[in-house]
Amino acid sequence: QVQLVESGGGLVQAGGSLRLSCAASRSIASYTAMAWYRQARGKQRDLVARIDGNGNTNYVDSVKGRFTISRDNAKNTVYLQMNSLKPEDTASYYCNAEIVPWTAGYWGQGTQVTVSS
Repeated sequence: QVQLVESGGGLVQAGGSLRLSCAASRSIASYTAMAWYRQARGKQRDLVARIDGNGNTNYVDSVKGRFTISRDNAKNTVYLQMNSLKPEDTASYYCNAEIVPWTAGYWGQGTQVTVSS
């Protein structure tokens, strides 16, 4: 089992940027893909961005062109660069290591992102 530790969340004004990091306790190359999910208060947890072992990326439509997911296998770390943030991006953001493709696997503890208008 892997431990995933997210960091980089915080309070930012609309239009600002944040960079989230997810540090894994073991090689992220072991997993089918790494992903970021988010969960706003009172809502379900949804996939935001995903990167597979070949570097192929997928994004939910609402963040395309604003968010970028990347990975550094040497550091066992996944990043989520978030630009042009909007109040609707406010949520807890969770890192996920997939074991089965397109199926949530191991979770981190989450990091809070709050975007003020």
